[in-house]
Amino acid sequence: MAKTRFVFSGSGGQGVITAGIILAESAVLYEGLNAVQSQSYGAEARGGATRCDVIISDAPIYFPKIIQPNVLVCLTQAAYSKYVPSLRPGGLLITDKRWVHIEKTVDARRFELPLTDTVSEKIGNPLVLNICMLGAVVRLTAVVSPDAAKNVIRNRVPENFLELNETAFDLGYDLAET
Repeated sequence: MAKTRFVFSGSGGQGVITAGIILAESAVLYEGLNAVQSQSYGAEARGGATRCDVIISDAPIYFPKIIQPNVLVCLTQAAYSKYVPSLRPGGLLITDKRWVHIEKTVDARRFELPLTDTVSEKIGNPLVLNICMLGAVVRLTAVVSPDAAKNVIRNRVPENFLELNETAFDLGYDLAET
């Protein structure tokens, strides 16, 4: 396995950091891989810029900073505008179709997925947008198995919200197939 560098980006409250933590834990706890995760966010509690970096590798990771991600997820237009220039040529770009409009030619495999709309229509609770996005990322990258991610979700999510999160994960996973 090659080293895979993920950047999840959006705004505060969308859960991009939680999604990154779940992905990293899935790799370490259930796939026997190495992972590092870091995060940055604006001073605002909600609505400020948010970024979560995850590196997953089967070899030691000596430098935890991501300069050029292989995988870039953008849930807002501001995140797209800020981070798309750093995407490694030939990388994977995943955007939320409702909020992000591709403005530039990008040398990447592009997936403009209706994440927000799907969560709104099928679940009715926007709090699980991040888990829906994670399901799509897991399917499109195959860096960790869906079972590994779901095991971490089961360990992290309160029991009364577990079914909601598992449904959101499956929706994202299925969206990435289409």
